[in-house]
Amino acid sequence: MREMSAAMARRTALAAQGLASPHPAGERGASTRAVHKVLDRTHLLQIDSVSVLVRAHYAPVFSRVGRYDRGVVDRAAWTDTARSPRRLVEYWAHEAALIPVEDWPLMRWRTELYEHGRWGGAKSVLERNPTLAKEVQGVIADLGPSSAGEIERALDVERPGRKGPWWDRSDVKIVCEQLFAAGVVSVATRAGFVRHYDLTERVIPADITARHVAEADAVRALVTLSADALGVATEADLRDYYRLSKKQTTAAITDLVEDGVLEQVQVRGWDAPAYLHADARIPRSVRGAALLCPFDPMIFFRPRVQRIFDFHYRIEIYTPQHKRIHGYYVFPFLLDGELVARIDLKGDRARSELQVLGAFVDGDRDAAVIAAALHPVLREMADWLELADVVLGGRGDLMPALTELPATG
Repeated sequence: MREMSAAMARRTALAAQGLASPHPAGERGASTRAVHKVLDRTHLLQIDSVSVLVRAHYAPVFSRVGRYDRGVVDRAAWTDTARSPRRLVEYWAHEAALIPVEDWPLMRWRTELYEHGRWGGAKSVLERNPTLAKEVQGVIADLGPSSAGEIERALDVERPGRKGPWWDRSDVKIVCEQLFAAGVVSVATRAGFVRHYDLTERVIPADITARHVAEADAVRALVTLSADALGVATEADLRDYYRLSKKQTTAAITDLVEDGVLEQVQVRGWDAPAYLHADARIPRSVRGAALLCPFDPMIFFRPRVQRIFDFHYRIEIYTPQHKRIHGYYVFPFLLDGELVARIDLKGDRARSELQVLGAFVDGDRDAAVIAAALHPVLREMADWLELADVVLGGRGDLMPALTELPATG
């Protein structure tokens, strides 16, 4: 069995994710082709509702190519014309995610698993309202892309009051999500981040919806995509990328090793066997700087982050404010192949400010070196988000070194 050093494995993982070299700077920002290349490389972008800085599906592209037009992602996901056919579609991959349209048949087994929704609530709603699913489908068939609110109004449904601080889901919304999980409807577009549902056959091309892939074959394909996106990975890593079961992943890995798609390797210091994709690139060095969103595919599986970078990372959104260590929405800072700092960021659009609420050095590293590398990345992020100023707060041991640098406003 081939043996790899931990450093080789880390470089391999970063190269697979497109994070092994600096992105080229340009006055006009990254090209559409460069953005599409990121989508082809990561195979998915996780979607999350948190908007304290920028929606999660936009941030990984910025980390890899720098400033770019977010409309390129919007058009890939939520526009479908003869000139600009849909490239991405929403589904439950690694949580809610954008995946290539051509990968949708690989999720058909999951739509069957979710026939009654991902949670038990849909079943009870349909027991109370046995015709509601058909009525919702009828409205969508007649109206085209529709939000849950628009469907409610079409059905003349009285919306219930807010149930609590987090959720306010009507029966119609629950059924829409059940139909989405079951693959009956898809998300045609979004407006203000609100899903507009349409019949799946009107969102995804007929030749793709007609493809039927057996579950075992689909899982092998998904594990292959995971391995391609990760470069080198443990079984747990490969399983997590598309939220598969251990039973599914173990069988697929066995087949892929036999077929030569994966090679089992031993990574020094890792506590589990690893699998190297046949096409993985192992660069001799890794350069560049990037801020990584908490939902970036490079870091969304926290045990892998610990294993590869020796970096303990937990998102603190749901931690009470007085118990947070680093902040609400913290971006690990990647510098020359290592996670070297944690940056708590917020975008204040009313003030046109990128606010650096906290900045913390990880481990025994030189704060001045990190600050010098982080400084231009913050300015580029502010420009990308059309925020005039970068405003530094007072929290964290990296902040003094940042404040000594020239103003970024």
